[in-house]
Amino acid sequence: MSEAIEVDIGDLPGVGPATKAKLESGGITTILDLAASTVNELVDNMNLTDETAHNLVFEAQKLLRDKGYLEKDLVSANELFARRAKMLRCTTFSQNLDGLLAGGIETQSVTEFYGEFGSGKTQICHTTCISAQLPVEQHGLNGSALYIDTESTFRPERIAQIARARDLDVESVLNHIHVAKIYNASHLELIVRAMGTLIQQNNIKLVIVDSIISLHRAEFIGRGTLSERQQKLNGIMHRLKRVAEIYNVAVIITNQVQATPDTFFGDPTKAAGGNIIGHASTYRIYLRKAGQERKAIMVDSPMHPYGDTNFMVVEAGITDPLDKKPTKFVKPTSRHADKEDSQSEE
Repeated sequence: MSEAIEVDIGDLPGVGPATKAKLESGGITTILDLAASTVNELVDNMNLTDETAHNLVFEAQKLLRDKGYLEKDLVSANELFARRAKMLRCTTFSQNLDGLLAGGIETQSVTEFYGEFGSGKTQICHTTCISAQLPVEQHGLNGSALYIDTESTFRPERIAQIARARDLDVESVLNHIHVAKIYNASHLELIVRAMGTLIQQNNIKLVIVDSIISLHRAEFIGRGTLSERQQKLNGIMHRLKRVAEIYNVAVIITNQVQATPDTFFGDPTKAAGGNIIGHASTYRIYLRKAGQERKAIMVDSPMHPYGDTNFMVVEAGITDPLDKKPTKFVKPTSRHADKEDSQSEE
């Protein structure tokens, strides 16, 4: 949903000139921004009362539901099934990885890739920055990408290399990738809070945070700061999830790993960030090296079965191993779509 909603934030019940000025000073300029906010954000950052903040968020979300931008509070599972069959998915340029994800990176969801250095996380981010610009008919999202870089790993040269290898216009591809270089944890929170305006102004369809936890691990050191760090990460993750749902964009986050020396059997690495990131991520994929290839393992998903697949990092970005058959991809469809297809064949 990139189109603007023709309702001024000052037209909401309970929003007078003073309240509107407070909201705008905090970066909330549209109904969508307000609907994606939390009560605590409004209370802490804009000096509003709990009751006022709650009513504002409720009225903004109610307006979006009435206009069909958000789902109703109560819908049948059959209706929800039909809607999800039309969900947009962005290709990774790897049939194997797309198959593991049931068609690609899904909109209205947060997809987490975690793994050690060199496992392919940043390469997936660079590749999907390009694939998201493709038309929907070519399994893209027909929009721009927002790359939030916390580790100084974004390289426009790599984008140009992938674009040339895939016969795409390099200048056009680069112009449709917007990079936010982040310097500290507070800066990351600020960018995430202002994301709604960036999405609407630049037709953003894919948001990438590479990586979600690097700055927090560097700034919040020791057990004494663990609680504060997790609270801040929780706020960022839930904000990303609301943005994905309200603006209908795909969100990718990368995450680091940490070693567990007391593990005697199996892989001793686990994702950093604890349960906060694990619970907030819709889909969780573990990446690890497998010789010249990379292995992707579906660790957590509300719909995908456990599975794994291999892919490679080459000049053209992410691709499948040359000597292996691609993972079968079955696009989710509704029963109504199946019935229509059978009738058309007859």
